[in-house]
Amino acid sequence: MRILVWQWGRHGSAPRLAALLAGALRACPETDAVLSLAAGAELLHAPNAPTNDLPIETYRSAAGFAARFALAPVLARRLTRQLDPLGLDLAICMQPGPLDLVMAAALRRLGVKFAVVVHDADAHPGDGWPLQMALQRRLCRQADALVALSDHVAAGLRAQGLGGSAAGTRPILHGFHPPLPFGPALRPAARAPGPPRPLFFGRLLPYKGLDLLAAALAGLGAAPGCAVRVVGSGPDSAALAALRALPWVTVENRWVPEEEVPTLLAWSDALVLPYKEASQSGVAAAALAFGRRVLATRVGGLAEQLGAEPLAELCAPDVGSLTGAIARLIATPPTMGAAVDPAAAWRRLAGLLLQGLQPIRYAAAGAPLPPV
Repeated sequence: MRILVWQWGRHGSAPRLAALLAGALRACPETDAVLSLAAGAELLHAPNAPTNDLPIETYRSAAGFAARFALAPVLARRLTRQLDPLGLDLAICMQPGPLDLVMAAALRRLGVKFAVVVHDADAHPGDGWPLQMALQRRLCRQADALVALSDHVAAGLRAQGLGGSAAGTRPILHGFHPPLPFGPALRPAARAPGPPRPLFFGRLLPYKGLDLLAAALAGLGAAPGCAVRVVGSGPDSAALAALRALPWVTVENRWVPEEEVPTLLAWSDALVLPYKEASQSGVAAAALAFGRRVLATRVGGLAEQLGAEPLAELCAPDVGSLTGAIARLIATPPTMGAAVDPAAAWRRLAGLLLQGLQPIRYAAAGAPLPPV
């Protein structure tokens, strides 16, 4: 069976997720995968970059997107010609993007069924781009199956009427968010000496709870005996100003390139996620793959993702609970846990998807399901 995995974002973790899924599918018996990334994806310049089997020119600006979108019928015909000789049985979109309807049109022309892995059922405050959710819902309505990496997202998709368990409706497959490796985990002995080093890493947006983090850190006192870094990109805000006012906190409002992520995680002892809402967390998945502890608020899909992880701790999304949890984190001698095995987790997710997508594959071929 040959499966196309595509993700046409240029930045962020989604292209890496697509590459990891394609690699895991190739490790499954009698399965091959074709990977399609944006030609300018940042991941392609990182160490050990994956092979981009089907590079797609996307856009670098709003004007570039408008031009590509206007040419959608032409692009769909061209893409159909590129896909036809590949002999695809199925396709999987790893997190929707603005141009994915072009791929959907090409797959329809070829009679290839496809599934969409949905990261967020709804946009977070301050996140996303114009028309993101409208285009995502349109793509989901054209898909033959949806994949949710948490029950929280699956519930959101059902609430929007995009799929469900009733007969004749689009199936929603329940997966999980595997660990996200950016590089090899360091051994415990490799930790540099120094005070505890909590890290906030990710988009600096309101729903990430930066105001909760600022209030919680201020509640630790004038000299809590740790060094905290807040690293990521986002608009300046009162919460960031409050964090900068703490002399033992460093705020770095900047984009972190792919190759720097291992260095950033290696610096830290623990990742702190004070989110007010979340579907699941890619940075938490990266920290676990690196053997780092994770402290997160119990919101959205985080409890589902992290509840059974030995390296993770959950607290309530309020200042008092977060302050106490960070204080316990700092009081614990800095150690590094054993990193989880990302490859095994990705193979397990690939197996779940192959099993769940079997019905639409055989329906496309007009053949009965094979005996179990």
